[in-house]
Amino acid sequence: MKILISNASSDPIYMQILTQIRQSILSGELVAGESLPSIRQLAKDLQVSVITTKRVYEELEKEKLIDSVVGKGCFVSGANQEFIREQRLKRIEEKMLDILREGKEVGMSAQDVIKHFTLLVEEEHI
Repeated sequence: MKILISNASSDPIYMQILTQIRQSILSGELVAGESLPSIRQLAKDLQVSVITTKRVYEELEKEKLIDSVVGKGCFVSGANQEFIREQRLKRIEEKMLDILREGKEVGMSAQDVIKHFTLLVEEEHI
């Protein structure tokens, strides 16, 4: 798991970390049952406060994206698959809207975009 912290970002450090771990889980990069670094190890690796990483893990646990097991650590949860699916569908919808907007900028109608999409599906045999 690669986490990048930007000092130039207007987002607080904990939010940058939270967003990146959340995204890794929602994208499937981190899968159910996979262990996360300990709070202390993550803080050391990122050179941030243990309080910061603790806050991130607590928020992820509230969202039911991770589970904490006393004495064993934190793991990606497998219990909230519907939430993860909904979040992934939301990302797909956002990308589709971006495509529609960009198509409109170059003079394509929604039907033109759909035709192009259909061609791509047929070419890829999806």
